[in-house]
Amino acid sequence: MERRDVLRLSAAAGAAGAMTLGRVSFADAAPAAGQSGDGPAEQTRTVSGHLPTGAPDFVYLPVEVPHGVREIAVSYRYDKPAVPDGTVGNACDIGIFDERGTELGGAGFRGWSGGARSEFFLRADDATPGYLPGPVNPGTWHIALSPYTVAPQGLAYEVTITLRHGPQGKTPSPVYPPERARGRGRAWYRGDNHLHSIYSDGKRTPARIAELARAAGLDFITTSEHNTTAGHRAWEGLWGDDLLILTGEEVTTRNGHVVAMGTDPGAFIDWRYRARDNAFGKYARAIRRSGGLVIPAHPHATCIGCNWKFGLNEADAVEVWNGPYGPDDEATLAEWDNTLVAHARGRADWLPAVGHSDAHRDPDVVGLPQTVVLADDLSRRALQDGIRAGRVWIAESARIDLSFGVTGERGEHAGTGERLAVPRTAKVTARLKVSGAPGCTVSFVTDQGRLYSAPLPPSGNGTVSWQSTPDYASYIRAEVRHPSTTAGLPGPMAALTNPVFLGRS
Repeated sequence: MERRDVLRLSAAAGAAGAMTLGRVSFADAAPAAGQSGDGPAEQTRTVSGHLPTGAPDFVYLPVEVPHGVREIAVSYRYDKPAVPDGTVGNACDIGIFDERGTELGGAGFRGWSGGARSEFFLRADDATPGYLPGPVNPGTWHIALSPYTVAPQGLAYEVTITLRHGPQGKTPSPVYPPERARGRGRAWYRGDNHLHSIYSDGKRTPARIAELARAAGLDFITTSEHNTTAGHRAWEGLWGDDLLILTGEEVTTRNGHVVAMGTDPGAFIDWRYRARDNAFGKYARAIRRSGGLVIPAHPHATCIGCNWKFGLNEADAVEVWNGPYGPDDEATLAEWDNTLVAHARGRADWLPAVGHSDAHRDPDVVGLPQTVVLADDLSRRALQDGIRAGRVWIAESARIDLSFGVTGERGEHAGTGERLAVPRTAKVTARLKVSGAPGCTVSFVTDQGRLYSAPLPPSGNGTVSWQSTPDYASYIRAEVRHPSTTAGLPGPMAALTNPVFLGRS
């Protein structure tokens, strides 16, 4: 029997930024002592309510799950009224926590689909993509509503919960990708660490992504679904000697997104905080404890909640190029270059740059761009070590190859991410060898800006050199750009390198 309850925000408030509504109860499916007969095959309750503008980030709906439940199914809907131009409309995400509770970073997380799905189910032997199969234990579960944006009229919602009774199935043991592939020993490896499948808001299956990664010439990828680890177990049979698959998460907060690259399979990183909560350092450390790198994603993206508000002190690298190169990437590149200046002046550690596709669906291109890492082998640890050290350059595709280094007068040499330790007045030569970039121009960029540019031959293959001194340039990095499409602005990026620092440290 369906029951409709109207629950309002007069319910008791929970933790900061969250609110807990009244409980939804179901009868126990098991017959009481002295009774005979079977209980109902399923039970359904529907809850509706209204959230005003300024509602908490997370609204928890407690559901009392009795004994004898084998499956929980949830559907929801909310109104989307017309709003004036320049005013946000309604958007509400959803997920669920089991009887272990909603504590931040706790064990109760069972799945998240954000706004990508209007319904989901989970049981011991299966679950909707984005959700974790496992036992449906009795106790208080919590459906999490997350009103991302709320129209001036407010947000009217309706949640329907169905419990299906019967014996529990068996939860399959997850099969996770290995941490190492055969590789080529110490070499430059191409990867894309920001990808989405049907396990969050993407439209491609893991099999299709693996196929596209191979076609793009990639050696490794990272699965990085929004706020869920459910996809970690979805890649069985898709890795091989030619493709390493790392597990991770795109931790999607209200104040920016961070790619947790290469975290331990199944490791959940929470996202329920804002910059004002002063909590990001705690969860950055949780990423590292789980074996991952902390990489702020698309810091200057224009979508609501996408631009980065947490600062870069906790980062291991920064995603300066996200998908097809655009104005937001140009802004991130300039901000990143300022961090190099601060490092060169001894005021900060330096932060390597990486680039990823953030591909979700057609026509998004897997491997546009791709991070190219010098690593000792094709393994999680070696790739992460290469990124931390800045032995990285970024390319729009595998068609582009390059080598970059700076040499001193006596044969000293430093490559990407390294320091050339020579006297301040010594002459140094920066050299970039490029192939596969027809119509492009090479530039050398320093702490004084772009100091030298030269076109490549029509073939797109060539070597460009430039001389300087550590007194004149405390670091040198290289860019390869297409012709400008807007007067007075540089052209779209084809490739860029991390810097070589000059002078004795």
